[in-house]
Amino acid sequence: MIEKIKALCARFREQLLYLIFGGLTTLVDWVVSFLLYRVWDQAIDAHAFVIHGANVIAWVAAVLFAFFTNRKWVFESTQRGVLPILGELCTFAGGRVLTFLLQETMVAVFFDWLGLNKYAVKLIAAVLVVILNYVISKLVVFRKKK
Repeated sequence: MIEKIKALCARFREQLLYLIFGGLTTLVDWVVSFLLYRVWDQAIDAHAFVIHGANVIAWVAAVLFAFFTNRKWVFESTQRGVLPILGELCTFAGGRVLTFLLQETMVAVFFDWLGLNKYAVKLIAAVLVVILNYVISKLVVFRKKK
């Protein structure tokens, strides 16, 4: 039984590491978001757009964390030198901008316009964002060159 588990872990190593670091990235995003939601609670209640400022700050922290962990441990990038790594960072951040816009659209629609719970909206958006970010990272940013 232990051998089967080890074999499965080896076979799905990248996906497991992505889920672990994706979870930690989500945690970074949520901790920063929820701290700012708490600090700016009255401002958010008075002006719904303030929630987007909190999300931007949380997003920057999460993207930087995700880039370095994904680059080193998940996709094991072999790019070396400032320019190639900067290129990866820019491509990575570009993909994250797309998924951030998806998240912000969801917050605008479901929180701002429909008045649903901000925490529930954040949770649902996070699931979609993690899936899309994996696909973008795997197929675009850290794709293995032949």
